[in-house]
Amino acid sequence: MSGELTWVRADERPDLLADPVLAAVRGRDDVRVAEIDPGLADTAAFCERYGMPMGTSANCVVVAAKRGGEVSYAACVVLATRRADVNGTVRRHLGARKTSFAPMEEATGLTGMEYGGITPLGLPAEWPVLVDESIAAEAEVVVGSGVRRSKLLVPGKLLADLPGTEVLALSR
Repeated sequence: MSGELTWVRADERPDLLADPVLAAVRGRDDVRVAEIDPGLADTAAFCERYGMPMGTSANCVVVAAKRGGEVSYAACVVLATRRADVNGTVRRHLGARKTSFAPMEEATGLTGMEYGGITPLGLPAEWPVLVDESIAAEAEVVVGSGVRRSKLLVPGKLLADLPGTEVLALSR
C-alpha cells in the first residue's frame, strides 16, 4: 500500500514525529512515515487526496473513563470505516460509569501529540490501548504520527502487540 506517498523508515525522519512517538519507534524497521499536507490530516481528506483506502486507515481516540469521581484514560483504535462503541463495549471493558471522548486540550496535553495526529505508539505507559480486532487482521494500516504533517504505515499486528494493548471487538 503506498498511494501517492513516499514512505521511509520512521526514525529516519524524526522531524515528522512527535517526541513520544519517536521514542516508541526508534530502531523499528516495520514502522514507516510519510510527509503530508497538515490541512489534510483528517482521515477522509487524507485518503481522498493521497489515494489511500479508508478501510486501511485507522483512527486513534483518547477516551476519558469516569467512576467514583476518578478519571482514567485509554486509547481506542478502530478502522476509519468503523465506529468505536465508546458508550457500550469500551465503557464496560474499562469498568467505568461514564465514558466520553477526552477534550482536545486534555488529549494533547496528556499525550504530547497534536490533535488529529494522536497515535497508539508512544502513549503513556499506564493507559490501556484498546485495538479493534479488525486492525489486527490488516497487513498494514495508516495511523497518525503524533503530528498533523505526517502519517505512519504499520503492520496491524504491531498495533495489536503493543505493550498494554488489548484486542477486542470495539466497533460497530
